[in-house]
Amino acid sequence: MKNNRNRQVILKSRPADIPQADNFDIIESDVPDLRDGQILVHNIYLSVEPAMRGWVSSVANYSEPVRIGEVMRSFAAGEVLQSTHPDFKPGDKVMGMFGWQEFAVVGPAAISRKIREDDLPLSLSLGVAGINGVTAYFGLLDVG
Repeated sequence: MKNNRNRQVILKSRPADIPQADNFDIIESDVPDLRDGQILVHNIYLSVEPAMRGWVSSVANYSEPVRIGEVMRSFAAGEVLQSTHPDFKPGDKVMGMFGWQEFAVVGPAAISRKIREDDLPLSLSLGVAGINGVTAYFGLLDVG
């Protein structure tokens, strides 16, 4: 990889109400070397979702709160740059819990799915073809 620096958005402080820009900080860190079974993803799209308000709260909900100084948790969609895992190769498009950062070094459990649809915009994997779309679909058809 040419550039071994990673821009990351970290949680700087807990918001009192609606999260604001001053609750976050942008830092740079080195992209770590891959260990066995890890994948380096270049995040192209990052999600911003209502659930994130609960993730930055100090009150536990269905998910562990994001810790102060930790990369903001989020779904993202991007391209595999390097891989030491046999199921993923450079050029694969993937979607998963990669956080608000330019590059994510993850294990296969962080990847929700490989994006196989090459005739649709990658951004759709975070919207209508992602968790929000699936939630709306089943909410309407199964609950509504």
